[in-house]
Amino acid sequence: MKHYIIDGNNLIGKIKSLCQIQKRNKQHSREKLAFILSRFFSRKKVSVSLHYDGFEKENIKVSNIKIIYSDNHSADDKIKKEIERSKNPKNVILITSDSNLAEFGRVCSCQVKKCEEFLHLINSADSENEEQSRIDMLDDTVEFKRLFGIK
Repeated sequence: MKHYIIDGNNLIGKIKSLCQIQKRNKQHSREKLAFILSRFFSRKKVSVSLHYDGFEKENIKVSNIKIIYSDNHSADDKIKKEIERSKNPKNVILITSDSNLAEFGRVCSCQVKKCEEFLHLINSADSENEEQSRIDMLDDTVEFKRLFGIK
């Protein structure tokens, strides 16, 4: 099974809206990112660990993501330890734009995606889901049936 390890603070820094929120309320930006990721991974057969620097203030309740706080260490150190403990690093997909951490992941045989690439995947999935939900919504409408001569 593929396992995603996500550098949360690094990813927040690449999302303009979350970056703005983080300046006012760090916890809220962490929650929003966790919910975005939870929605993205909801139908995928993968495991996900999301790493944040610092201490847990409030529990973020998402069912399909393990959230790890670095406490007195750096999130990078915790991520490196998780990679080292991995039974099969080739199944690990590391999401970070930190060049030092990315290089460590590559040396350990992980797949590495920059945050920008990963965000493109998330945005593409959101567009597909939105289009499909509009089609589903139209499917039951009288207007749709009338336009296409369906009884």
